[in-house]
Amino acid sequence: MTHTEPEIPDKRYFKIGEVSALAGVEPYVLRYWETEFPSIKPVRAPTGQRLYRKKDVETVLKIKHLLYEKRFTIAGARKELQATDTRKGASEGSSLGEIKSELLSIKKILS
Repeated sequence: MTHTEPEIPDKRYFKIGEVSALAGVEPYVLRYWETEFPSIKPVRAPTGQRLYRKKDVETVLKIKHLLYEKRFTIAGARKELQATDTRKGASEGSSLGEIKSELLSIKKILS
C-alpha cells in the first residue's frame, strides 16, 4: 500500500468540514482524535467553531496513516507521534549545536 497524502491548500485556518474532506474521515472522528492526541489543538473562533492550522491538518493525516494503513492502535499511534516529535527536536538541537560550534570557530579565526 502506498502512502499518498492529499495536497493541503495554502491557507491559515481550516474548518472541521474541510479537514474531514481532506483526511477522508468523519468530523466526529476528528473530534475524538482531539481527545486522544494532544498534538491536535484547533483554535476556537468566537462562534465556537474549530479552526485547524496547517500543522494540525498534517498531524491528522499522519494519525490517519498510522491508524488506517499501518494498523497502529490509538496508544501506539500516540507513542509513535511522541517519538517522532522527540527525534525531530533532537535533530534540530544538534543542528543548532553544530551551527554554534562553526560560528565559534569562525570567530576564533577572525580574532
